[in-house]
Amino acid sequence: MSAETPQPVTARLTSAAIFLVGTLGCGSEHAAAVRAVCADLAALVRGVGFRAPDGQLSCIVGFGSDVWDRLFGAPRPKELHPFREISGVHRAAATPGDMLLHIRAARMDLCFELATQIMLRLDGAVSVADETHGFGYFDARDVLGFVDGTENPVGQSALDATIIGQEDAAFAGGSYVIVQKYLHDLKRWNAVPVQEQEKIVGRTKLSDIELDEAVKPSSAHNALTTIVEDGREVEILRHNMPFGDIGKGEFGTYFIGYARSPGTIEQMLRNMFVGKPPGNYDRLLDFSRAVTGTLFFVPSATWLDNAAARPAAGRIGGAGDASLESVPHAASSQGSLGMGSLKKGDEIIAIASCRPSPTRHGLKLKRKPRAP
Repeated sequence: MSAETPQPVTARLTSAAIFLVGTLGCGSEHAAAVRAVCADLAALVRGVGFRAPDGQLSCIVGFGSDVWDRLFGAPRPKELHPFREISGVHRAAATPGDMLLHIRAARMDLCFELATQIMLRLDGAVSVADETHGFGYFDARDVLGFVDGTENPVGQSALDATIIGQEDAAFAGGSYVIVQKYLHDLKRWNAVPVQEQEKIVGRTKLSDIELDEAVKPSSAHNALTTIVEDGREVEILRHNMPFGDIGKGEFGTYFIGYARSPGTIEQMLRNMFVGKPPGNYDRLLDFSRAVTGTLFFVPSATWLDNAAARPAAGRIGGAGDASLESVPHAASSQGSLGMGSLKKGDEIIAIASCRPSPTRHGLKLKRKPRAP
């Protein structure tokens, strides 16, 4: 294991969480503000957490591909790239995001206070593209009624699954994380008999026991998300949380998966959305729609402590990438967050973020005409 201290990627699941995805504004002063917060993050967590010693407060920060060079320059993490949209029977949308804050605690007030303090420091530098408040739901269940995260690795296995080693020595102690928001059609789901639900998920609903291979379909969710390489299962660490807004009729799961390589989660998503073999897709997606998708690199805590001293980059480009499914990487008008700051009718409006090109990763921006 690297001498670098990782961020608390493997911390235990808590009953409250806030997920903030932000975009960085133009200007070197905004990049400097982000680096300064990175260097002070541990102190901010200590300051808020000291008020509730048993509150289990933690915060993880990650950065997207498009903003890495602006913030930190070279070198880049070897596998950092934009989230790659996948189109199969269903669609895994790619949406904007330069910075992720994953805040966890036993109490929502701690999460809220830390998020507030961080965003006060980032005021004017980072705009929030998406904010989601997650909550624990009974015995670690999602709003579909099934236990979520049963097969998460623990202890050393969790570290081995999530923390980069000498395969990318400059970023040892780091990790990759992919986040997606799934909205569920609970009316249709609850109309499905429990026995059929269990075949879709691959586990029993009440007792959370994996179905026998003799009766579990190859399209079951847990069958398609099991990745085996060289005879060994390659694991990831999920910290999924339910979320919802009853007044809006929104019931969802915030998927957040940490891995030593993003390729593991990307393979899971291909299996789910395209199918293995193609067409044998995850039937859970008939009831659950992915409305966001972003990939971030999570540097080590040691690396973050020194972030303020890192020189600003003189370029803003990112690594070029080929799509997993030969489809555009970025959000279309159908795959945007559906929020006023991101979409207006059929017109995509660029939020406060510097981009190398208005057509980068397939995103075509319609310019608003200047006022006369």
